[in-house]
Amino acid sequence: MPQIVDQHGRPIRSADLAEPQTAELWSLQRDQAAHPSRGLTPQRLHRILEDAERGDLAAQADLFADMEEKDAHIYAEMSKRKRAILTLDWSIEPPDSASATEKKQAAQVMAWLQDMPDLEDIMLDALDGIGHSFSAQEIEWQRQGTTWLPKAISHRPPRWFQTARHDGNDLRLRDNSLDGAVLRPFGWIVHKHKAKSGYLNRAGLHRVLAWPYLFKSYSVRDLAEFLEIYGLPLRLGKYPAGATKEEKATLLRAVASIGHNAAGIIPDGMLIEFEEAAKGSHDPFMAMVSWCERSQSKAILGGTLTSQADGASSTHALGNVHNEVRRDLMVSDAKQLAGTISRDLIWPLLALNYANVDPRRQPRLVFDTREPEDLKLYADSLPKLVGLGLRVKTSWVHDKLAIPEAGPDDEVLIAPRPEMALPPALRQVSKPAPAAAGFQYRAVLSNDQGEVVYPDQAAIDAASLSDTAADTLASMLAPAISAIRDGATPDDALAALAEAYPQMDDAALTELMARAIFVADVWGRIHAER
Repeated sequence: MPQIVDQHGRPIRSADLAEPQTAELWSLQRDQAAHPSRGLTPQRLHRILEDAERGDLAAQADLFADMEEKDAHIYAEMSKRKRAILTLDWSIEPPDSASATEKKQAAQVMAWLQDMPDLEDIMLDALDGIGHSFSAQEIEWQRQGTTWLPKAISHRPPRWFQTARHDGNDLRLRDNSLDGAVLRPFGWIVHKHKAKSGYLNRAGLHRVLAWPYLFKSYSVRDLAEFLEIYGLPLRLGKYPAGATKEEKATLLRAVASIGHNAAGIIPDGMLIEFEEAAKGSHDPFMAMVSWCERSQSKAILGGTLTSQADGASSTHALGNVHNEVRRDLMVSDAKQLAGTISRDLIWPLLALNYANVDPRRQPRLVFDTREPEDLKLYADSLPKLVGLGLRVKTSWVHDKLAIPEAGPDDEVLIAPRPEMALPPALRQVSKPAPAAAGFQYRAVLSNDQGEVVYPDQAAIDAASLSDTAADTLASMLAPAISAIRDGATPDDALAALAEAYPQMDDAALTELMARAIFVADVWGRIHAER
């Protein structure tokens, strides 16, 4: 009996689609985060990372969540990197040399995904795997008529998972067993993000950020203590000789409270003096904080000049250079996410709703990561290059400029006049050229009976046409011919021709070509009729 299998070849049970897997694990539902960032020390951090390498990911996942909550710089940089993917256009592409059925399936998947109102949230939750090395979202299925569609896709906390003892890449649910519960087929979207090479429990970007986070927290705490000690003047209480213990205690309480309350009472005869605050500098603490934030920006975005971590040294030009590095990361993130969505969401949709689908021929999600070229530059240079005889594929131009090719039924933009398709510098005011000697033609007309009347064959002098064309081209190519006669190289001759092109008067050649096309059309009609 035919059976549906998942992307890993495991058979699907209908009962597994009726209820989410975590609905049976009540221990996970009541599981609370431990917040290991409180009182974090180098020794404790080292122990947390070691436990994760053995498969216990709970403490590491809690620490990573705390880092994004408590460190505004990490949150901002991670948000930039994750949300950059959401700005990209995407499409569902059929396989190469797709059949009509495969194209129809791709269009259907595109419609399904576009109808999902929370698709951007699903992508954003999946990109949480950049920091944690993985992100798991549970799929709850429902049947609408004869079609299986996701009812809900819910992000599950990373602390709910562990890795098997025998395989650091085998992600499983924590169900109080030694190796954990295997994830059900078609029940999960698991995005395993490779921020760096290694097993899943060591591939997260937050492992790189954990140490700068720790050093920065020390510096921020020390800076707060510095401001508390050195930012307030020293309060010195003086009591007269013979003061009792009660009077001394009253004076001490007044000195302690006057700094915060700005008011207090002391016995008569006692004195409180305010001394100048001790000298100190916050520069060492801020230098450490700045180093930590620069390190975080480098790890997350590949540079520092796309953020404020580099301070006054940031410039627009250098920022653009660093932004290119960030774009490389965006392209890599988009490709990894597209592979996950294609495997864990698109394939289940196809397998549940179509029969005999080949996983090697399934449609796939594709992000448009092309960077459009300078339209102004291409609009100025392409007409000149084409005018010199360069053969340019239109598909290459569409790809470079990121302009989709129009279909047969699409409306397209057209120039109101043919010459408007050229840049202003290349537009020539057409002047009527004198008719070439011996070159005459007649219009093709109809007589009163509707019969076509053709021009006299003798009125067309092909030899004269050839001579006129040669003379016209010779005058236009004069700069290149002159340069070659003077001993210039072919490249120099072409350069001279390109330089002279905007000033060339091609009105005569245009008129000549129009007449030649007319003649060819007339002769075609004659031979077609005969």
